[in-house]
Amino acid sequence: MRLHLPSVLAFAVMLSACASSPPPIPRAEAQRQVMATERAFAKTMADRDRAAFATFLDTNAVFFSGPRALHGKGEVVSWWARFYAGPNAPFSWEPDTVEALESGDLALSTGPVYDPGGKRIGRFNSIWRRERDSTWRVVFDKSEGVCDCKRP
Repeated sequence: MRLHLPSVLAFAVMLSACASSPPPIPRAEAQRQVMATERAFAKTMADRDRAAFATFLDTNAVFFSGPRALHGKGEVVSWWARFYAGPNAPFSWEPDTVEALESGDLALSTGPVYDPGGKRIGRFNSIWRRERDSTWRVVFDKSEGVCDCKRP
């Protein structure tokens, strides 16, 4: 059997493109999945489970948690270890809004952050990417403090 090299190369490129992208899903399904994933991510804080927290992070995640941006899963987990120390969670969060691209592979989750007494102290914003195996991982995260200012 004789193989035609351009055809073999074209087939290999096509296969690699398929392998690098998760199968498409409807935008509404992506939003549902990210809402559930964000809730599970937040539960790691309530459960005091830093190892579980780490499983939700993309290898190259960027978090704006300290005085400078934290780059990479290791740096994020190391910085966030302080929040997982001790028996009580220093804060909690929950998503109230999720938006996804029509392609169903990138989404934004946002919602309130609460102190241990339940007082709203901020708002988080996370960008999630769906990986080849369809697992959602957070790639960017940034929280803002709550301003009691009245807007005009």
